[in-house]
Amino acid sequence: MTTVDESTASASDRLDAVMARRRRGGDAKRSTGRADWASWPTYDAADAGLRNYWYPVEWSAEVGRSPRAVRVCGEDVMLQRDGDGAVHALRDRCPHRGVPLSMGKEEFPGTVTCPYHAWTFRLSDGELVAVITDGPDSPMCGKVSVQNYPTAEAVGLVWVFVGDREPHPLTDQLPEELVDPPSYAVGGRIEDRQGDWRLYAENGFDEGHAKYLHRTSYWRIFKMMPTWNVVHIERHGRWIYRIEDERHWDAEFPGLGRWTNDRWWKLKPKQQQGKMLGNTGGSANNDAYIAGQDFPGFASLSAPGVLRIAYPQFIHYEFYVPIEEGRTKYVGVMVQFKSGLKKAGFFAKYLGGIRWLFHGNFSEQDGWMVEATDAPPERLYRPDISLIEWRRLIEEGNPFDPDGVPVSVDDNAAGGDVDTTSEGAT
Repeated sequence: MTTVDESTASASDRLDAVMARRRRGGDAKRSTGRADWASWPTYDAADAGLRNYWYPVEWSAEVGRSPRAVRVCGEDVMLQRDGDGAVHALRDRCPHRGVPLSMGKEEFPGTVTCPYHAWTFRLSDGELVAVITDGPDSPMCGKVSVQNYPTAEAVGLVWVFVGDREPHPLTDQLPEELVDPPSYAVGGRIEDRQGDWRLYAENGFDEGHAKYLHRTSYWRIFKMMPTWNVVHIERHGRWIYRIEDERHWDAEFPGLGRWTNDRWWKLKPKQQQGKMLGNTGGSANNDAYIAGQDFPGFASLSAPGVLRIAYPQFIHYEFYVPIEEGRTKYVGVMVQFKSGLKKAGFFAKYLGGIRWLFHGNFSEQDGWMVEATDAPPERLYRPDISLIEWRRLIEEGNPFDPDGVPVSVDDNAAGGDVDTTSEGAT
């Protein structure tokens, strides 16, 4: 076998040598890799979402005394406040003839009345308490009810528990830093999108796409992005973290040339290597509360599809809420821990541009790619260790189930299934 001395060979010869080491037969190269997700049966079956979790479904400010329809995990739900301001959720279907209750109105305090035949249900428990078109003595009262869903409010959002058991406290599921935080400001966007919720979660935690896909976003147009990273995944409690081991701002590709995101108009990174918040080189002035969380890595993910990205001055959360198979409610929330005039300043900046730049153009690039993704089948590569560990996390079961697998803390790097050689994962 002929070898090449790569120290003296031309760039073309070096490329030929690298490709010769990696080359596979024609059938292997054309293989689809993983044909399905059978290795992760729980994950594979969750096309309409995971049950027994809280899901954010609407801004609190958008829910009032008039019924409002949402769909979550394949179930139609009606939201409505009562006279005391409490939010209630009922199945959005009148059992009489199947008309959505969200088309109705509040005829009596604390109730919703179907627009068709005026069947009237109590918001607190879904019981039929009047049938206006059958008179005050209707024999149907007390015999019929509609399903009601537990609700809660936090971080400016209405949350609905979708499941088959008593709900765990929402505070158990919230990101820990949001349970008892200092004063903070919230900006965000809720949008129904095409695409599988699992693909949105994988995209959010994916190592490889941000540095290339988002380099053209207006949010990153003046900031240099890395070219490639070396990472590993660690499990801490119920979260998995993407931990950077190496960060490369440019690279020389044999026989092809140099590639970098560096341009004359882009801000250069303050840090080349090391632990930092965000993915563009850190900051000299990190928010004290965020820095105090001591996150192992700036990107983390937990069930049932909660992404957390810690930046120097804010934390960005994405909740991937399944609407039904193939449709996802994107709930993007930016939290900045400010008070007083600084809090007002955040709102001014957010509404003046950040909302469009970050939750608009930047986030819509993710939606564009997820909608176009057709997987499985799939051929995975080294950075996809993040996808593998996310799927493993879901296979462990719901950490909040009373008889489920308890959450454990393991600071060791996750791995074992993924081919991390230069030939990539299959």
